[in-house]
Amino acid sequence: MNKKKSTRRNFLKQTAIGAAGITLLSCRSAEHNKSSQPNFILIIADDTSVDDFGCYGHPHVRTPNIDNLAVNGIRFTNAYLSTSQCSPSRCSIISGRYPHNHGAPELHQPLPEGQPMFPLELRKAGYYTVAAGKWHMGKYARKAFDRVFDGGSFVEKVSNRLFGGGMGPGGEERWLQCLQQRPKDKPFLMWFASKDAHRGWQKDELGEKHNKADAIIPPYMADMDGTRTDFAFYYDEIQRLDRYIGLVVKELKKQKVFDNTVIMFMADNGRPFPRCKTWLYDSGIKTPFIVHWPQGISKPGDTSNSLLSAIDIAPTILELADLETPKALQGISITPLLKDPKASIRNYIFAQRNWHDMEAHERMVRWGKWIYIRNARTNLASWAHSLYNTRAYKNLFTLKKKSKLTPAQADVFLVPRPAEMLFNVEKDYHQITNLAEQPEHNEILTQMRMLLDEWQSRTGDTIPDNLTKDVIDRKTYKQKTHFSKPNRGITPGSERNATNINDPGPR
Repeated sequence: MNKKKSTRRNFLKQTAIGAAGITLLSCRSAEHNKSSQPNFILIIADDTSVDDFGCYGHPHVRTPNIDNLAVNGIRFTNAYLSTSQCSPSRCSIISGRYPHNHGAPELHQPLPEGQPMFPLELRKAGYYTVAAGKWHMGKYARKAFDRVFDGGSFVEKVSNRLFGGGMGPGGEERWLQCLQQRPKDKPFLMWFASKDAHRGWQKDELGEKHNKADAIIPPYMADMDGTRTDFAFYYDEIQRLDRYIGLVVKELKKQKVFDNTVIMFMADNGRPFPRCKTWLYDSGIKTPFIVHWPQGISKPGDTSNSLLSAIDIAPTILELADLETPKALQGISITPLLKDPKASIRNYIFAQRNWHDMEAHERMVRWGKWIYIRNARTNLASWAHSLYNTRAYKNLFTLKKKSKLTPAQADVFLVPRPAEMLFNVEKDYHQITNLAEQPEHNEILTQMRMLLDEWQSRTGDTIPDNLTKDVIDRKTYKQKTHFSKPNRGITPGSERNATNINDPGPR
């Protein structure tokens, strides 16, 4: 018997479905029989932090449909991305590999030819695979899908011009069409990637506006009118995304495939605000992650605190589909957590920051309650050029000119930066107090250094001297090259041919 099939059958037997017996399964036979493969919908929000949903504790953001998925699924509290940057993060999700291993670690780099892609494995096995919404992975990744609706193809542009339609302001407008026009005799994967809540903000015409009083301002930002206005617009875009998710759920129920469809919800990186997107603090690198699957989740409404990485999504979906996992995938299947949310699948999380629009090289490891960040470019401030002209940044600049920044706010502009940072996230949620220079933490600091050293060595990570440079002058803010076409330097990992290394390092 195929090992993967045996694994999944054993998994299903141990879930609530197996425990409830054949009677419960027969009640659902109108949708799918026991042996049918599940469908998958992966929903990826754009530039959205974990704290900004009702089910994650936000008192004002209106996300009833996402919250409902959490209430009837599993909500994960320690899910991490491989990087806090759009395109390299998405390439990690589709390939199940770290950025320097999939070969596109910097913003706007396409996924290279030959890298593994879990939707391609599904497609080869008979799944109907569709991507709709934001793309940002390059030409090669399109081979993984039967159809790609990203608004960029010639056919789409002509059709939109002649007949109207398109992706909609948040990139979700094609989602229902993809479900409605799918072949009904095949299992499916839908890669639904919104443009919400990426800047610039667009009105949510069908929703109630959030107001400035709804904003929850973290201590590293300026609690001023501009920042609150920014947050209100940002919340509106999350609300619009939530409404489309509700429509997707409604359509799945209408087609009677809801119970056997695995819905996963996540983001590609943190919110587009100071000290979030592009940063390796939790505000930038931690993602909401919810799994909803009526036929396969043992304890609906439960919470999992297990560490998990975005590179774990690919092997999970392939295992649930009874397919072999390519050796090149570096992640771990989270299927044990669907059976027992209190279980744990990982000891460590690793993540990285590379060029976004400014030169950078940072690495992060989490182990238990500890997070360690190492910076190879301490002479450079960490803020992102693409965000500096926003209300939230301008409010911080105002305080800076008046010398009124708190230490947490000043961190956004700090230079030189610490070469090492150590945080206890159980006591310091926002990662404000760097413990790396406190002698009482020398032992754990040494252990974290060794972990990161081992991971970098085993996965082929490198620190090139000639990294891709800034696209602007940091003193005058004048643009030197276009942000989408920088003068590329040497990308991390390329010197060791890391795209051919499959070792995941410590897990």
